[in-house]
Amino acid sequence: MTGEKDVNYLLRRQQVSLIRAQLSRSQQGRVAYESLARGYSDQIDAYRRENAKLVNLAH
Repeated sequence: MTGEKDVNYLLRRQQVSLIRAQLSRSQQGRVAYESLARGYSDQIDAYRRENAKLVNLAH
């Protein structure tokens, strides 16, 4: 493997972070988990953009 993460792993981590943000008792915890979720979203978006490029090149 070349350091690339599976998109399903990223999606799961994003969902877990969002759930933990909702369940957090402190504002700091909520902000931290929301930040993690945004980071995972950014990685998912980058994966999708790269995937779209590969699909377009194949056609």
